[in-house]
Amino acid sequence: MIHHLDDGGTMACVLPHGVLFRGAAEGHIRRYLIEDCNYLDAVIGLPSNIFYGTGIPTCILVLKKGREHPENILFIDASQSFIKEGNQNCLKPEHIAYIVSTYRKRESIAKFSHVAPLKEVAENDYNLNIPRYVDTFEEETVVDLAEVSAKLAALENEMGETGKVIAGFCEELGIKAPF
Repeated sequence: MIHHLDDGGTMACVLPHGVLFRGAAEGHIRRYLIEDCNYLDAVIGLPSNIFYGTGIPTCILVLKKGREHPENILFIDASQSFIKEGNQNCLKPEHIAYIVSTYRKRESIAKFSHVAPLKEVAENDYNLNIPRYVDTFEEETVVDLAEVSAKLAALENEMGETGKVIAGFCEELGIKAPF
């Protein structure tokens, strides 16, 4: 496909995520396209299950001959940009607009996109796995176990008091308490 691309031409192809990080021949091809040709312009990660017949996550590789930004590669993680419709995940027009806008502006957006200098890609041994470049990590809230334990003890105490009230009502009615 690249061979038939005109000078200054742009090509986008949808591929499985494996091509971003697998070694062997795929690793050599990635390195060649980036280091020798400098054709890779962007990597866009798509949600899983958006194509009928396969639930695997996919990506779009944008390749250009005569790139406007030959010093970097744009990574976009759009894997969370979808709605569920039945058994299928779908990109809504606003998701697509946001992806395209980010691509055109070529900007780094926290937890969504990153403009990686070619040096960074080379330092990652031409591994294009999107989480290496776009940090989507959400820190978990720290649970104060002492506070939770105190709340549980207070609830246990409150339940004991409520149980005594219910037992008193049962005694007044002449029935056996259920506990």
